[in-house]
Amino acid sequence: MNRGKNGLIVSFLALPLALYTLFVLLPYFSAMIFAFTRWSGLSANIRFNGANNFIKLYADEKFWNALSHNGIALVVLPPVIIALGLFFAFLFTQGISLSRFFRIAFFFPQVMSVVVVAVLWSFIYHPTIGLLNGFLGAIGLTQFASFPWLGDRGTVFGAVLAMVVWQSVGFYMVLFVAGMQGIPNDYYEAAEIDGASSWVKFWNVTVPLLWDTIRTAIVFLAIGAMDLFAQVTVMTNGTGGPSRAADVVPTYLYSTAFSQGQFGYATAMGLVLLILVFILSVVSLRFTAREAFEY
Repeated sequence: MNRGKNGLIVSFLALPLALYTLFVLLPYFSAMIFAFTRWSGLSANIRFNGANNFIKLYADEKFWNALSHNGIALVVLPPVIIALGLFFAFLFTQGISLSRFFRIAFFFPQVMSVVVVAVLWSFIYHPTIGLLNGFLGAIGLTQFASFPWLGDRGTVFGAVLAMVVWQSVGFYMVLFVAGMQGIPNDYYEAAEIDGASSWVKFWNVTVPLLWDTIRTAIVFLAIGAMDLFAQVTVMTNGTGGPSRAADVVPTYLYSTAFSQGQFGYATAMGLVLLILVFILSVVSLRFTAREAFEY
């Protein structure tokens, strides 16, 4: 009986595991090998380079510049997006009018392609025909009426992060709404009997019972903050912004591989990024672990 069951399981898993090995595991292991080589990506000549790629990476100011931008995104995006998502989720579960419409409206950017959203916001930031500068000029801030938000090194990365927040908040709002609707009303009724205010109920009832969902959001956003390739590439036309002020590791990796033809060096960069994301995921899960509440 068990042999037949195991054979059925193996027959179902064989093809998915083969495809996963071919398209996921083998590229990962290949990248680990190419990271120690000097290779242009097109030539058949692949020379072993030892740890020279990593030594070069350690002294590469452009890499550290890009990594610092990922670090800024890591500090900014998770708390801002989670705070806004929790705020709107709490607001739209309080029985206000048109709450379903607002949920759909806030979630709508998530169903759009990242590239489409980035192009849309590029027009919003346009210095002459952009909606943002038009609004600022209309309210009397004429000094910003033609400001190049994506052409100024002091604002370009902040402009990209603002777009990421706008697109992401709706998804996490819906995630938190689903979690809040699963919390029994008994907890809130008990808190009301004790005279708890809305803020106290939110902080001492909603957040602890929603913590597993918040924890998942933190991990997802932390991993996403180490990417931002599509957003930066589209909104800066692949240049990383003026003086590479919006460059992130994936965009620098891409330009190194496909513009400079240094696939070995770019692969070393990708391997370092993989290790950093793995460590970040483990640390995020470790430091957000709390005792689970059952209800």
